[in-house]
Amino acid sequence: MPGFTPGRRWQPAYYPFHRSSLPQSIMVAVERTVKGALFGCRMCGNCLLQETAFICPMECPKGLRNGPCGGSTPEHCYVDPTRPCIWYKIYERAEKMGRSGRLLEIFPPLDWDKVGADQWFGVIGAWNKKGGLKATLSLLKAPAEERKQAYERFLYDLRQPSWWQGDALAHVSSRSEPASSLQEKLCLGQFVVTAEVSPPISASPDEFVKKLMLLNDTIDAVNFTDNPSATSRMSPLACSVLCLQNGLEPIMQIAARDYNRMGVQSTVLGASALGIRNILCLTGDHSSLGPQPHSRMDIWDIDSIQLIWMLRRMRDEGHFLDEREIKFPPSIFIGAAGSPNSSTLSIQVQRETKKINAGAQFFQTNLIYDVDLFEQYLALLDRSGLLGQVYILAGVAPIRSVKAAYMMNKVPGVHIPETIIKRMESAKDPKEEGVQVAMEIIEKVKKFRGVNGFHFMAVGWESIVPRLILESGLQDLRLRRTAAGNLSTG
Repeated sequence: MPGFTPGRRWQPAYYPFHRSSLPQSIMVAVERTVKGALFGCRMCGNCLLQETAFICPMECPKGLRNGPCGGSTPEHCYVDPTRPCIWYKIYERAEKMGRSGRLLEIFPPLDWDKVGADQWFGVIGAWNKKGGLKATLSLLKAPAEERKQAYERFLYDLRQPSWWQGDALAHVSSRSEPASSLQEKLCLGQFVVTAEVSPPISASPDEFVKKLMLLNDTIDAVNFTDNPSATSRMSPLACSVLCLQNGLEPIMQIAARDYNRMGVQSTVLGASALGIRNILCLTGDHSSLGPQPHSRMDIWDIDSIQLIWMLRRMRDEGHFLDEREIKFPPSIFIGAAGSPNSSTLSIQVQRETKKINAGAQFFQTNLIYDVDLFEQYLALLDRSGLLGQVYILAGVAPIRSVKAAYMMNKVPGVHIPETIIKRMESAKDPKEEGVQVAMEIIEKVKKFRGVNGFHFMAVGWESIVPRLILESGLQDLRLRRTAAGNLSTG
């Protein structure tokens, strides 16, 4: 186990993609040996140890560089239960060191031209460009604050290349016109309802379209998952087009797991051209959760926060990640997942802060069964000044059976309290009991400040969604607020 890192390297160190000179090869071997022993270094070419409490984030099986995933827990990594969640350990140590604020900076994806190469020569080269020894000696005579600022700026320039320039600031869109009907309704203060429809596992759209028609009059937009549980289905792009053709507004999910940065940028341009305006950015379930044979498990080009950052800059600044200009930028409403049940609330709120700062405009939360915990989550968001910065759609799903309750409780990021499981076990009709539990949750959550709507995830039981919306009073609430919005803008 590495000396300074409470874990072990999950994947071997990277090797460079190009030939190196003999001195560089020697330096690479030394750096790989020393930093491997101390930090489990993977030779990523963009070291963040200074910012991540001297624990290498590349020890995360997903290689996440901006915080934990939605399935993180204090006990262990959900991909590999034999190891700790490395990001939980990073936050824990950063808090003790008084450096947790550094974790709000949005770190860049890897520059694959530098992966596997040494960084020490790069540091020396950057130091020489800044004036080298002469500049350092001059700084020694400067006030302490000036020396600190120069040191921090030097490290920032090393880890934040010109094509990224990440920071810890909030980046709010300057666009005044809503990109979608969903965004327009939320901007007007209307209460919205969205629902998730699982893409089909075939090339036939017939059953899929029937499910869409079931929801036609009761929801504001339909969400399409992107290969959930690392299992192949019809693409969310195709589902979104079918949705538009049948008169409904889509929310297209993008799981960063299945894309590199080039592919995701082209996909979003194409989606916008087809009239798909709502994009939900996710990191995605790990490939090990899917059926065998598994997809590659060692390469994650981008995470959800980096994805949000890229899409916002494409839209608002009109350029690709490689800094080429986009003549007609995409018109999109950017969303992210909220995870009230993951890790600890304080860590998760920091994670949500990074998503909002990166450019997320709405959250669809993971499933809510523990209402008290969700209320605490909202309170922490409120204390952090975030409730007014993002629209929150609370995630709800009815439980179909006792067996389903136990299975859902094992899903990363989902927590069903024991009281609900006991209700299901003692019920004469567990399916109906699951519906009643869902309606009770809706009744409580819709009164919470900061909740702008609901997102239903019926997981193959889409036929129950209209009943839940009508019997819980959500349809009346939607129509009442819609009428009020129309009057206020008339």
